[in-house]
Amino acid sequence: MKGKTMKTQHIQIGMIPAILYGEPAQRGYLFLHGQMGHKEEAAAFALIACPKGYQVLSIDLPGHGERQNRDDVFTPWTAVPDIQAALYWSKQHWKTVSLRANSIGAYFAMLALDTPRRALLVSPIVDMERLILTMMGWAGVSEEQLKEQGEIATSFGQTLSWTYLCWVREHPVHHWDCPICILYGSGDNMTPRHTVEEYTHQHNAKLTVLEGGEHWFHTPEQHATLQKWEETEV
Repeated sequence: MKGKTMKTQHIQIGMIPAILYGEPAQRGYLFLHGQMGHKEEAAAFALIACPKGYQVLSIDLPGHGERQNRDDVFTPWTAVPDIQAALYWSKQHWKTVSLRANSIGAYFAMLALDTPRRALLVSPIVDMERLILTMMGWAGVSEEQLKEQGEIATSFGQTLSWTYLCWVREHPVHHWDCPICILYGSGDNMTPRHTVEEYTHQHNAKLTVLEGGEHWFHTPEQHATLQKWEETEV
């Protein structure tokens, strides 16, 4: 959208801060950030999607963006209702709803959405139980220890939670029957390559691997790859 100003509206969906990008359209993308992210991250994606006839709706997930100073907790059981509220809003305004999600935002979406029209996932967490067990291994924590203590802080900044692990095991993700495109960095330390390849095979998804890329796409080269991928897959 060079030379043009993209229409941007700050809205509230219930108590959820959100941004709507683009002119009114029949089709839209729901954008979900990852941990440490915020709704404004959708702006770069909107510059690609909106000229192609989409609007983009992005929300702040619990404890992020404008919600950092509230008592919101960043868990699947708090995030899923918010995503479903955003989906309900989207269905009132668009004929089709697609998804663009990062990291744990993709996992939350897999819990919240039956099947989007299309899903573009960057560094998605596709097996949360396996990730938690991996982090327990990093911290040298057994299931028995975690069950007994309830929560255990780690040296790498994550707090392990028995309640969280049990919730994940009791709430499987939806099996999506839609076009799924995944952008994955070969150096992703959150999801092993064989895990994302397994998910890709099970869902007949399209996997693009950036060799040498990381879980967090943040370098100029990684951003360039991300932009090219979005332009191709939207």
